[in-house]
Amino acid sequence: MRAGVVVAAQPGVEELAVRAEALGLHSFWVNDTPMVHGDPFVALSLCAKATRRIRLGIGVTSPVLRSAPAAASGFASLNALAPGRIICGIGTGNTARRTLGMPPATTAALEHFTAALQDLCAGRPTAYREGDRVRDIRFLHTGAHVNTADPIEFAVAALGPKAAAVAGRRGAGLISFGLLDPTAWHALHDARRQAAHSTHRDPAPHAHSYVVTALHLLHDNEDPAGDAARDATGHLVLSLLDYAADTPEVAQQLGPDERAAVRELLNRRGTTATAPDRYTKLYPNYLGRIAAQDRDLVLPSLMTTLALVGTRDDIRTRITALEQAGIDELLIQPVTDPPTEMTRLAELLT
Repeated sequence: MRAGVVVAAQPGVEELAVRAEALGLHSFWVNDTPMVHGDPFVALSLCAKATRRIRLGIGVTSPVLRSAPAAASGFASLNALAPGRIICGIGTGNTARRTLGMPPATTAALEHFTAALQDLCAGRPTAYREGDRVRDIRFLHTGAHVNTADPIEFAVAALGPKAAAVAGRRGAGLISFGLLDPTAWHALHDARRQAAHSTHRDPAPHAHSYVVTALHLLHDNEDPAGDAARDATGHLVLSLLDYAADTPEVAQQLGPDERAAVRELLNRRGTTATAPDRYTKLYPNYLGRIAAQDRDLVLPSLMTTLALVGTRDDIRTRITALEQAGIDELLIQPVTDPPTEMTRLAELLT
């Protein structure tokens, strides 16, 4: 299985991209979370100038964060800096919108946005709507301005069949966050395949499947729920607890221990599940290294669900199961010691 990394967008991130390329990793991604991290297009521009081979992705942007013309301009400009190496991840903006206290986009908006970006980034015209006004738009200048000749890879963020069907109808790949259940991946791939068949669309050459997770290799006799493991995976666990704290219907689907952790998180952050400004208390340091005082919220059950923690053989067994379920690439989010974590990932898969 191929391997890559996802990091927060910020100046200086290009140094990690150079290291990832030297390690032989396949891709390097940055998040698109306004008001939490830096701008992904700025970050990947720096990475594009500093690297030669590694693929560069934004995971993920959304129709309720950027207009299609603005997003297409950003991606086609990156494609001019790193021809044929750009990956456009697209989702409903579930996280990035909630950090603003706003709802995510609809599946219909996601599909329309994906289609528009695919058209514009390939140099084709597309219908652009603002209110009741609809106009055909396209790049009026290409050449040195933007690159619409080399293909951009598209991946749709999906946890369920509706978004997976969008990927199928658009001939796109899939990307999912913390989804390590092979059975769930079989269902996503079935939904994508059925949707593609219904529209007589063949997958694009780069219609790959990516899973985002965290990785912690255990040393001899190391506690799988010890501080090191919790620090390496806590950002994923806290992201789920944040989401559940912000969305009571999600919290209700969790087990009793997990619901208790959600209640404790709300208490520590000094907010409630219905407070109109709760997003300002829940999302600071989102996907960053957790504070030591929050380690007890990193429940072993959630670590197992969302992350890869175990011996080398344990983790390789889980990765093999994911590969058999159709996953093409494993993406980790390193937060404790990114250079070391990237090295371990490269060693694990070689």
